[in-house]
Amino acid sequence: MNLLLVEDDEGYATTLAEELRALDHEVTVAPNGAAALQIADREPFDAAIIDRMLPQMDGTAVLRRLRESGKMLPVVMLSALGRSSEKVEGLDAGADDYVVKPTPAAELDARLKALLRGRQWTHGASDTVRAGDITVSPARFRAWRNDRPLDLVRLELQLLAELVRNAGTVLTRAMLIERVWGYDFEPTTNIVDVQIRALRRKLTANGEDDPIVTLRGIGYMLRD
Repeated sequence: MNLLLVEDDEGYATTLAEELRALDHEVTVAPNGAAALQIADREPFDAAIIDRMLPQMDGTAVLRRLRESGKMLPVVMLSALGRSSEKVEGLDAGADDYVVKPTPAAELDARLKALLRGRQWTHGASDTVRAGDITVSPARFRAWRNDRPLDLVRLELQLLAELVRNAGTVLTRAMLIERVWGYDFEPTTNIVDVQIRALRRKLTANGEDDPIVTLRGIGYMLRD
């Protein structure tokens, strides 16, 4: 996998890049956001790992610039900041996953592979699914509620599609992690809960009722 690593801590970047290369990845290191954007314009990457706390231009700003320029490669945001609000901000900026330092290179490798598997699943999906007033077209990367277009990032759309397909049925966190993220292990962060919160905000942005039911300690269900 050809990876772009955006990290201003030279020692940490060198160590992580070496560990990722040992796992058969090609790694290009950018020390700041401006350099990352220039490199991304010149070279195609399979995925990117972006540190949230960067000098001059932070990781969320870099990510937004990448998305605005049409680059939809999977992105893992890497940060020492682990509060839910910070995770939500990173995911809202367009990150596909958010991990807290220090994260072993082997786990990053697994997460990146899972994201690519998820991308392949999305490209292969051609059906439009509906539940209540929500419609999702995975093949077109689009979703609507009451005919209102929803501005969703890729992972939010995949999560919503899975909930819609199984409307009226409880999906555990483990089931969502396997089906949406493609992980075969329990991640160290509460990525499902964070992504559900971000999705809820967009589904209820016009004052609509929240269609997602939380079953405490179990998982989530979309009302049918």
